[in-house]
Amino acid sequence: MNNDHLILAFDDYAAPARRLAETTGCSFSLIDVHRFPDGESRLRLPVDLPEQVVLCRSLNDPNEKLVELILAAQHLRDQGVRQLLLVAPYLCYMRQDKAFHPGEVVSQGIIGKLLAGYFDGVITVDAHLHRVHRLQDALPVKTAINLTATHPMALFLQQQGLKPLLIGPDSESEQWVASIARHENLEYCIARKERLGDRRVQVSLPDCDYGGRNIVLVDDVASTGRTLEATARQLQAFSPASISVMVTHALFLGDALQRLQAVGVENIWSCDSIPHPSNRIHLHRLLGEALRDCLG
Repeated sequence: MNNDHLILAFDDYAAPARRLAETTGCSFSLIDVHRFPDGESRLRLPVDLPEQVVLCRSLNDPNEKLVELILAAQHLRDQGVRQLLLVAPYLCYMRQDKAFHPGEVVSQGIIGKLLAGYFDGVITVDAHLHRVHRLQDALPVKTAINLTATHPMALFLQQQGLKPLLIGPDSESEQWVASIARHENLEYCIARKERLGDRRVQVSLPDCDYGGRNIVLVDDVASTGRTLEATARQLQAFSPASISVMVTHALFLGDALQRLQAVGVENIWSCDSIPHPSNRIHLHRLLGEALRDCLG
């Protein structure tokens, strides 16, 4: 146990954070949070603090979590913590990197600067970046690390013994699909998506032999699940042997899981970047390697 480095976590990400502490040899503690009836939070942190502290929290459902994160970060600075790192396996507010209509707020830059004002470094996984390709351009901290979960995902898929056909539901997914496919020289293809609204998409599949194949749909994040649902529905016409879904970040809002099952998806696998019943792929080793390099 390394008492020079402390990982602090909130209860909503306690189990993955504890695994991260064990793999890095850091000491570990939970932040005590009490929520008052008016919605405000009271935080209580350890009194004896090392000079290097890591706050570990996944930032799905971000609006409440960000306030508590900033409260904790400022308190740690006030107590003399010299190096403060954030491990946020899911990083919020990264998609809005430009104003598409007059008056729209560009949230990526605002949240990036907010976090940069409190943390010396940030480690995340498969940040949902579009036109901004470097995490440091969105989050101007000294150390900005955007890991990819494709290696642990490929190892998990290898353990399933399926030798599947991988499908990316849109062009943005190709980088993840191709990386996973290279691990076992798997065949893959990329569908074409047209977004008709927040909850309506149209998917066109490329020419490929889908019949009798074990198919895995791969994406970085599943929120409403509409793109995955539309892709699986198209595949049913070809009578595949099975359809599975594998994603890094499992938001699966509302009835997304039920809709995927209704169109024939048998397995739903996700990384533990966001706690979810579909979590099958742990990221503590991936995160731990990067964190050890940052802590020195």
